[in-house]
Amino acid sequence: MNRPIEFTHEFVEFVPKELKERILYVSIEYGTAVHRCACGCGEKVVTPFGRTDWKMIYDGDTMSLHPSIGNWNFKCRSHYWIRENHIEWAPDWSDEEIAAGRAADRAAKQRQFGSQQSNPQRPAGSMSDERPSASGGWAGVKNWWSRIWKEHR
Repeated sequence: MNRPIEFTHEFVEFVPKELKERILYVSIEYGTAVHRCACGCGEKVVTPFGRTDWKMIYDGDTMSLHPSIGNWNFKCRSHYWIRENHIEWAPDWSDEEIAAGRAADRAAKQRQFGSQQSNPQRPAGSMSDERPSASGGWAGVKNWWSRIWKEHR
């Protein structure tokens, strides 16, 4: 799987039902990107954005996602990065490496979201010093900005 592959990206609100090959569909509204597996198997790959998920880098021309995308539940078991609209193939992981990666992901989510459950939520009307939640991703920033915009019009 070392053949060079270039993707393009499209900003969408909703991901289309029929995904085209080699297009990364990016929904800022819903904080996620979706594409067909880079190996060509046709599987749908969903990469949500967030502190414990993927990070999107858009430089005005190209798109990158971090960390790598490991499709361990697919028959192809492809593993790659999307960097500046290009696929960079990564080595396959052993079952032990996959288990360790999943355990690390679970621990990161527990640290991120487990601690928030003990924090009381601010009442909906008290917005004067409210800021976007670090864990809210794009949706959190959008909601925060929409509330601030309405409040100050």
